[in-house]
Amino acid sequence: MRILHLLIALLLGTYLSAQPAVERLRCEYLDNPIGIDVQRPRFSWWMQDGSPGARQTAYEIRMAATERELSKNKKHTWATGKVLSSQSTQIEYGGPALKSGERRYWQVRIWNQNGETSAWSAPAYWETGLVNTGDWSAQWISLANEPDSETSLPAHYYRKDFDTNKNIKSARLYATAHGIYECYLNGQKVGDQLFTPGFTSYKKRLQYQAYDVTEMLQKHNTLAVNVADGWFRGYLGWKGKRNYYGNKLAFLAQLVITYSDGSVATVNTDGSWRATTGAFRSTDIYNGERYDARNEPTGWKLPGYDDRTWPQVATPDIPKTQLVASNSVPVRAIDEITPREVIITPNGERVYDLGQNIVGRARIKVRGNAGDSVVLKFAEVLDKEGNFYTTNLRTAEATDVYVLKGSGEEIFEPRFTFHGFRFIQVIGYAPTVDELTGVVIHSDMTPTGSFSCSDSLINQLQSNIQWGQKDNFLDIPTDCPQRDERVGWTGDAQVFSMTAAYNFDVSAFYTKWLKDLAADQHENGKVTHIVPDMYDGKGGATAWGDAAIVVPWTVYQSYGDQRILEQQYPSMKGWVEFMHGRAGDDHLWNNAKDWHWGDWLAYHSDKPDYAGSVTEKDLIATAYYYYSTIKLAEIATLVGKTEEATHYGQLAEAIKAAFQREYFTRSGRLVSHTQTAYALAITFGLVPEDMLEATADYFAADVERFGHLTTGFVGTPLLCSSLSRIDRDDLAFQLLNRKEYPSWLYPVTQGATTIWERWDTQQPDGTIIEGMNSFNHYAYGAIGEWLYTHVAGLRTDPAQPGYRHFFLDPHPGGGLTSATAKMDTPYGPATSEWNLTDGRFTYRVVVPANAQATVILPGGGAQDLSVATMGDGSAVTRSLREKGATLLPSGEYVIRYTYPLPQR
Repeated sequence: MRILHLLIALLLGTYLSAQPAVERLRCEYLDNPIGIDVQRPRFSWWMQDGSPGARQTAYEIRMAATERELSKNKKHTWATGKVLSSQSTQIEYGGPALKSGERRYWQVRIWNQNGETSAWSAPAYWETGLVNTGDWSAQWISLANEPDSETSLPAHYYRKDFDTNKNIKSARLYATAHGIYECYLNGQKVGDQLFTPGFTSYKKRLQYQAYDVTEMLQKHNTLAVNVADGWFRGYLGWKGKRNYYGNKLAFLAQLVITYSDGSVATVNTDGSWRATTGAFRSTDIYNGERYDARNEPTGWKLPGYDDRTWPQVATPDIPKTQLVASNSVPVRAIDEITPREVIITPNGERVYDLGQNIVGRARIKVRGNAGDSVVLKFAEVLDKEGNFYTTNLRTAEATDVYVLKGSGEEIFEPRFTFHGFRFIQVIGYAPTVDELTGVVIHSDMTPTGSFSCSDSLINQLQSNIQWGQKDNFLDIPTDCPQRDERVGWTGDAQVFSMTAAYNFDVSAFYTKWLKDLAADQHENGKVTHIVPDMYDGKGGATAWGDAAIVVPWTVYQSYGDQRILEQQYPSMKGWVEFMHGRAGDDHLWNNAKDWHWGDWLAYHSDKPDYAGSVTEKDLIATAYYYYSTIKLAEIATLVGKTEEATHYGQLAEAIKAAFQREYFTRSGRLVSHTQTAYALAITFGLVPEDMLEATADYFAADVERFGHLTTGFVGTPLLCSSLSRIDRDDLAFQLLNRKEYPSWLYPVTQGATTIWERWDTQQPDGTIIEGMNSFNHYAYGAIGEWLYTHVAGLRTDPAQPGYRHFFLDPHPGGGLTSATAKMDTPYGPATSEWNLTDGRFTYRVVVPANAQATVILPGGGAQDLSVATMGDGSAVTRSLREKGATLLPSGEYVIRYTYPLPQR
């Protein structure tokens, strides 16, 4: 039997491990984080065990100040002992509080269901930052006598020489800025992070970064810094406004050096530093960067440079109380793309096509004389005549200029700007494709999910969704990455949040952004339209403000993170109370004074009698008022607020009754007879029980009447899933497969490589809609959630969040013959992969160790069903034959049976 099991294991591509093992240790979702300020961080790991039904029954964590001391019991700073628990995620630190700059190494070992013990895991570590405001001894510094200006000013150059005279044990640099900064130590860039300190609600939360610079120090040292405008002082928004957070750049740094003898030295920013300007003549996120290499001070980043002509810095009195550690994933240069061709447009422009719409910058190698200029311009598309098109960038110039110093080959890559582009126009030089590179930049989120199927257009749609997310998740979830906007619209983030969590690990990313949402929230609970707020506090719109509820719920479902519900609960409650205050005594949110975005950018028609997609804003507002309230009641129960759970549950029922009275006719028809209205009512559970069938029929009839979607930002994410809820997968797949405008696949047929903002962003003849028009807007990519959860069938279980238990529930249809979803869950890799060939359904699933899944077979299974698995699959086979569903323990399974093609 053992030999048979091994043969099956080889067939299934699995490995029967001799004993359990532990890998992928994480602290606060991060790999060996440095400089965090979470007082009681949480730990997680993956269990590796190829035995059938592998599960963890106990764990033990040990922790010490050094890696060597981990194996010495008396040196442990915290040890759990053997804990009888299957928990392997969200395990809270229970040791003594750490001081600033303390590091702890930790290891885990586990026991499996057979009582077998793993070896101790490879060590991991975590380290605190400056946990108290009083731990900052550095002073803010700034360029003295810089004039006020409403236009871009040169970036700042700061430097400080210092010596070390002893053997160094460790060194940490803590740094932040008003603006965006890059640090250099002895000529080498410190860290690989970009656009630090990141974009937050600067007046309330300013992040600092911590860097391990131990190996970078020498006897004679120079700490050199550039600070540029960034979000703090640069242009921000579509009204030509800059200096939103302040008109003066500043820098703050504290270098803590611990010597081997135990002594500590600190190098702080203070009045002894020198500052000037140089080659960065202007830097702006929207407009680009102008760099004159002739003005770069030679050797200024190295010891020995004579900076006596540089003025001493000013030391502005800037409070440090808003400083917080950076606990999210950093922005990095992730990938590089070589242009696939050079195009000479009808207008004579030299244009380089990357073949993919990206966010980042270009790197160019040039040769020429001192004073020669090379200009780089950026665009998402060419117009219908094939010329370079930048009208949709509005006022964003998206132009980088490099002035040569004339010293052989020179390499230019901007450092303080980014662009959204596929095409690069080069003026003043003619590089080869090997001399020009597109650098892809985004938050360094770990890819977790993938979806693919038998249809190449749908696969390209999935690629467009993932690229749209990468391009728009640059420290915050932006709406678009190319024009004079690039800000954190809450509605876009809300509707896309679950799709985002399938594609990438967004746990730390959303945790950071939600703190800014709460920070910018008004005292009356109103949530701003944009987070971080740069829209003068405007907010309070339905579906946008509901990000306060939906996004924390997404993090909870996806990662089992109850702490985020606890931390965001005041924010969630505040938003519901704001809605309650705006609604009338009749529980309908129909206050004429309140602004709502409605079903933003829904399909429209030029027909004079057309009103098929106009959903009443009051209906949308009241529907979301109900949804957020009932969700808050559920969350209140989870966080132990039972009285509030009862209160909000009762309020939700009153809202639901009011909605049904106001917006349903007696026949089950909605007064807003639109796809969005029906999708909201069905998804949110607002349809009266006795009207479910009639309402479903009205909904289906509307889809059949148009033959296409009519929804906007609010309705589109719910459209296919709500059709599936009423057992109309045929219509859902019809909408998915449609290739003509309006549809998800229409942009794909037009050559799109990201998701468009509008259904008609570009017309079939190549005409581009003027005005507000982005070729990289991820909101409509929320269809990705349905692809993962319904088509491939891999979905979370809110009752056991974080994939402790999940569902494997695929739905063949739409002419597809295969679909696969793979997901790196908090417990390990999961797979749902089906194939339909000649009437035979083959379903391969993987359930990670220490997790379980309920499989639900399309068609309910069959008597000829067979199951191949490593262990004894007879019970699984029997249950699937009888019920078409069963609970699967961890392992890999291949299920086969006869399955007729879906009919409608």
